[in-house]
Amino acid sequence: MTPRPKPPVSRRERPAKAALSREGIVAAAVAVLRAEGLEKVTMRRLAQELDTGPASLYVYVANTAELHAAVLDELLGEVDLDTGGDGGGDGDGDWRDQLEGVLSSYKLILFAHPALARMAVSARPRGEHYLRLVERLIALQVEGGVPPERAAWGVDVLLLVATAVAAEKSTQWQSGDAESEWDALTRAVRELPASTHPYLHALGASVLGGSGTQRSSWGLRVVINGITNTPVPGDED
Repeated sequence: MTPRPKPPVSRRERPAKAALSREGIVAAAVAVLRAEGLEKVTMRRLAQELDTGPASLYVYVANTAELHAAVLDELLGEVDLDTGGDGGGDGDGDWRDQLEGVLSSYKLILFAHPALARMAVSARPRGEHYLRLVERLIALQVEGGVPPERAAWGVDVLLLVATAVAAEKSTQWQSGDAESEWDALTRAVRELPASTHPYLHALGASVLGGSGTQRSSWGLRVVINGITNTPVPGDED
C-alpha cells in the first residue's frame, strides 16, 4: 500500500523566528567568538546562526569591522572598573594602583581572545562599555591630580599600551614556538661580545629579566608618570 504523502505545513504553523536586532546580532557574534574564535565571526556565519540572509544583517551592522568592534565593546562590559591595584575589586588604594587594576582587567579580557586583541589595536569601539571604560580612566587620573587635558590625551596612550601588551602576549601564548623563540633570543643576547655590543653584553640579564607581570606593571607606571608630568600643547602649565 502506497503511503499517503504528508500534507504541506503552512508557514503560519512554523515557529516564528525572533526578530532581528543589533543586540541579537552582537550576542550571536559573541557566542560564535567564544566557541570558534574571531575568524569565524563573519556576516555569512552569523546569517547561518540566525537563520537569515547576510544582506539582512547589513541593515543593523555596516560591515565586519563594525561587527568586530561591537563584539569588543560587548566584552568590555566585563572589565572591572572598580578594581584596586591588587585585583581585589574594592576600589581602595592609590589612584595609580586603581588605574593599573582597571587596565589589568581590560588586558585579561583580551588575553582570552588573541585575534580580538590584535584587532583592538586598530579598532575604535563607540559603544556604551567602551565609553564607560574611557570615562573611568579619565576620572581616576583627574582624581589623582592629573590635569584634565593631560588625562584626556593620556587615555589613548594607556589603552594603546595595554592593548599592545595583550596582543603580543596572547599571540605568543597561542604560538607553539613561543618558548623556543625565547630560548633562541636568550642565547643570542648572552653570546654577544662586549667589543661589538657593550651595553647588551653588560645588561643582558636586565634586558631579559623580570616576569611578564613585573615588566607590564612597570611599563604602565612609566606611561602614567609620563602623562602626569608631560604638558599637552596649549597646556598653561
